[in-house]
Formats: sequence, structure tokens, C-alpha cells
Amino acid sequence: MDYRKTAQEIYDHIGKKENIISAAHCATRLRLVIGDNAKADKEYIENIEGVKGVFFAQGQMQIILGTGVVNKVYDEFIQIAGVSESSKEDLKKVAASRANPVQRLIKTLGDIFVPIIPAIVASGFLMGIMEALNFMVNNGFLNIDTSGSIYTFAQLFSNTAYTFLPILIAYSGAKVFGANPYLGAVIGMIMIHPNLQNAWTVATEGVQATQKVWFGLYSIDMVGYQGHVIPVIIAVWVLAQIEKRLHKVVPAMFDLFVTPLVSVFVTGYLTLSIIGPIFVAVENGLLNGIQWLIALPFGIGSFIMGAFYAPTVVAGVHHMYTIIDLGQISKFGVTYWLPLASAANIAQGGATLAVALKTKDQKIKSMAVPSALSACMGITEPAIFGVNLRFGKPFVMGCVGGAVGALFASVTGLGATGTGVTGIFGILLCLNNPVSYILMFVIAFGVAFVLTWLFGYKDMAAGENKTVEKNVENISAKGTENIERTKDIESVKTETGVTENKEISKMEETADNVEDFSLYSALEGTAIPMSMVNDATFASEVLGKGVAVIPAMGKVVAPCDATVETVFDTKHAVGLSTESGMELLIHIGINTVELGGKYYTTHVKDGDQVKKGQLLVSFDMDKIKENGYDVTTPLIVTNSDDYKDVKVLREGAVTSADKVLEIVKA
Repeated sequence: MDYRKTAQEIYDHIGKKENIISAAHCATRLRLVIGDNAKADKEYIENIEGVKGVFFAQGQMQIILGTGVVNKVYDEFIQIAGVSESSKEDLKKVAASRANPVQRLIKTLGDIFVPIIPAIVASGFLMGIMEALNFMVNNGFLNIDTSGSIYTFAQLFSNTAYTFLPILIAYSGAKVFGANPYLGAVIGMIMIHPNLQNAWTVATEGVQATQKVWFGLYSIDMVGYQGHVIPVIIAVWVLAQIEKRLHKVVPAMFDLFVTPLVSVFVTGYLTLSIIGPIFVAVENGLLNGIQWLIALPFGIGSFIMGAFYAPTVVAGVHHMYTIIDLGQISKFGVTYWLPLASAANIAQGGATLAVALKTKDQKIKSMAVPSALSACMGITEPAIFGVNLRFGKPFVMGCVGGAVGALFASVTGLGATGTGVTGIFGILLCLNNPVSYILMFVIAFGVAFVLTWLFGYKDMAAGENKTVEKNVENISAKGTENIERTKDIESVKTETGVTENKEISKMEETADNVEDFSLYSALEGTAIPMSMVNDATFASEVLGKGVAVIPAMGKVVAPCDATVETVFDTKHAVGLSTESGMELLIHIGINTVELGGKYYTTHVKDGDQVKKGQLLVSFDMDKIKENGYDVTTPLIVTNSDDYKDVKVLREGAVTSADKVLEIVKA
């Protein structure tokens, strides 16, 4: 592969230097911030040698090149473009600064809510289970002791995250806005202080007490903010502004006690007297508008939402819906919004499965089948970006299926007790009406599947559509490095045709004669299929086949005897190779390149020979998760196409003593 040629072609077709703002790379992708996305010829770039895919995300144009290739192309690219090397953090800041106010707002909401979703999901699941149990007990379907400690405690645990939701939001929001997160938590505590009347009792008891504020100018209701979201976010933002300014003006010797005291008192007073009353009204107006949309006759509003939910995922703005879910749970006890989102996600899975079953192209099929499964579990990016958008019509048919499923959910009044989970497991949030959820699932999936099968996808004969075929070929190719090795072998032949490089020749011979080979888990934790990884590039197996592990502890070990080819500067990824020529990538976490190596410690260097089970990298798992990153770690055979198959041997609990992959020789 000619790295300079690839870099030159990328440069020529993104609008050249005048359109380049910043450039960086991670373990697998060239990440560019460009001035005008419309000037970039995405279709052409997808067909450049070595390019495995192109997509826009986080304000960046991300070009998938694969480990071992991306750094070489990047080095050539910055020389050609005449731009300085940027860190990933610099790139992130540049991308964020170029986003419009709406994009920045949506990103901020995502940064706040993503870290607390596990807590919300846990409570939501438990609430659904307890509601179902209560229903069965009260109607004589189940006879159990509801006074026992397990039942009593479970009832108590089920609503904890929602009861103290302002504290969770305030803590997470403070970290995002740059305030002390513990001061943020205090603001959240103030907003649900026991001396304030519980907001959930107002409807039945009325307002019990008022308080004059601002020297008697007007009165406020002494009511807490249980279940509210927007007032908490605004309050913590104000806290951050006050705290940052005080740090600049208060002398260092007084800063420790003056800044926290003033920040909390001023923010607290402003919150109870101004911010809270105003933004509760704003939030209620938003929720009433959403409920009006959902309640339109014949499910028209829900139909529209179901149709347009997937496009909002493509635009990356779907995190804003968490506010709606949490607001509806607080107001109605359930969210009517989440089932609509679930219908939209399930439908994209149905469309993808239709493509998978109809196509005769094994590369498309191998990408579409796991992507469809992933979508049915609520992770739609592999299906949307890897398959449906690529062919266009399946995405549209998926939107239609989502619309019909959402309409049914609305007509039947389907509501969920929590948020954060859609697809198959979403039924655990709808145990109050499981039959309706199952029917919604079948309708959304079935409509999208049938429409895609009949009208949305035509399986093309070889050469019938060169452009689409070539795009799919590029996206699915994983053997770039193998091609390069072949070229190297050819290049060392003398004029007489005798190969002088015996080492390369020997390596090739060894690779040809390698027996089936097993790889052990690189981490202790829970093994999951690649299709369930929350990243389209990994989940669609663009970079190669493998398995992922949700770690239980922060240690990565060698899955076999190997040579360390690359320890990335950001320490979040390690490239290995075996004597037989197998190439491996261990990528610790999703988008963790943005941490710049923080919370990671490497124990090996490039060129080291390592034994199976030897420690490669240790990392602070809790700190990484606290910063909002998913620690799921893929183990990828990046030259999977050199082998007949890469089989997953184990899912569920694994240790470094467990075999997780079997590599079947070609």
C-alpha cells in the first residue's frame, strides 16, 4: 500500500488545506475537523485504497483505516497538508467550538446523562418488576409474602434513583460544566431538602408553605424539585460560573473556605427564588407539548415521532430525549416516549435483517446479521451506519416500520417505568403491559422487514452497480496489511526470480501451515459479541472479527504468546502479532483516545516479546467510567480475512484462563 498516495487522495477530496481546521488520529481512525463538510467527497474517499469506511461524528470527519495503517497515513497527511499535529483533546475542543449552539447543548446533555444512565436503568428495571409483582399479588395470580425483607427492600430500592435524581444530575452536570462535583451534589441536595415539601405530594395535599424572598418582593412555594431535570441543570451551570470566577479573584489563602461557601449560598438562594420557579414552568411547558403531540388523535403525533427518531440518531441528537423520559416518569409515573423510541430502534433491526437474508454477498451478510441483532437489543448504530444508510431504502423502510410501531404503542397507551433501555430488554420496563410491548415489537420489526424485502433492497449481481459494490467491499475489507506483506515479499525478488528475504518467506510459509489457534481472554469480566459493542466501527466488524469484554478489573493481559507491535501514545490500545502472522488489536474502552492516556499505565513497549497472561496495560476503570466512557474492550483479529473463520467460543463470565476465540485456518 502506498501510504502517501492514500494521504494525497484524502487531502485532494476533502477540500484541501483551505478546508482543513485540525487533524489527529486514534488507534484506527484519521480524525479531521473540516470547515465545510459539503466540500468533502465522502463517496470517493470511501473508495480510496486502505479506507474501510467514512462517517461524520462529534463534529469530526472520521476515516477508518485500521491499526498499523492510520498512523502512517496520518504522518504523510500532515506533511502534504502542511498542518501541525494536534492532540485528540485539541481536536475535540476545536470540533466542539465549531458546533452551533443547538449542537453544543445536545452534546452537553449527552455528557450529563450518559454517566448516570446505569443508575436510572437499574431503578427502572426494578420498578417494572415490582409493579408486575404487585399487580399479580393484588389480583390473586401470585401468592407471596410481601412483608418479607427481600420484597420490602426491593420496593424501597426500586425508586431510589428517581427520588434522588437531582443529586445525580447535579453531580454529573457539575463535572461537565467544570464545577466541583461535590458542590454540585450539595445543590442537588438543597433542591430536595426534607424541609421542602415533597413535590409528589402537592397534587393531593396542595402547597403547604410559602416563603417571601428578595426582601419581601414576592413569595415562592416551599416545594422540592423531585423528578425535575431542567432546573437542576441550570442551577449547576450557574454554580460553575460563580465558582470559576471566585477562584480567579479570591486570594489563595482564603479560597478553600470562601469560594465553596459563597458559591453554594448564592447558587442555592438563586435556585430556590428564581431558577427553580422559572424553569419548572419551562419544563412543564415542554412536557405538556410533548404529551399533546403523543395524544393527537389516531396516534398521528407518535407516528411522526417514530418516523423521525432514527434520523435524530444519525444527527446525534437523541440524548436530549432523556429529559423527556425523566420528566414524564416524574409527572405520570411512566414515560410514553421511550416505547416510541424502542419501536424505531427495533424497526431498523427488521430492515437490516431483511437485507441480511436477501443478499447473497457473504460480506454484507456477515455484517448485517449481527447488526440486526444489535438493533433489536437497542444499539442501532451498526445497523443504521453499517447497512441501512449505505443502501438508502432500508433506512427509509425502517423509519416507516418505526412509525407504525410507535402508532400502535400510542394507541394502546404503552408506558415504560424507566429509561435508557430499548429493544428486547425494554420489555422489563413495560411489565405493566407486556403484551402490548410484544405486539409493538412484532409490528415495528415486521413492517420494516416486509417493506425492505419487497421494496427496499435488491440484491445485485456482480458488477451490476459498481459504486455500491465497491463501497461495500471497502467497508468490509480487513486484509489491507496482508496485501502490504505480499507486496513486500514480491519487492525483494531479484531479477532471476529468487527471493532474497528468507525471513519474510519463512513467515509466509509458517502462516500457510498454521493450525487452528485459540486466543484467551485479555481481561477478567463478561464476554459479549462484537455486535453488542456500542460503537458502529467495532460492532459491524469493519476492523475485523473478535469478541469484547466488559471488564471486572482494570488489567489487560496478553491473549497468547506474541510480539508487541504498537503501544499507542494514548495507552488505550495495543497492537500484537503472532509468529504465524496473526494481527491483534486490544482497544481498551470506547472513544477513550480522548483521555490522552490519563488513567492508563503501560507495562510493555514496542518490540517486546510477551507470553500468554503477561500484563500489558493496567487502567483505573472507575475513573474512566466516572468521566463518562464505556470501558468495554474489544479483542480484534485485524487480519480476519486471512483465515477461514474467527469463532467466538465463550460469552458471559470469563477470566484470562478462558479461551474466547478460535481462529480457523483458511
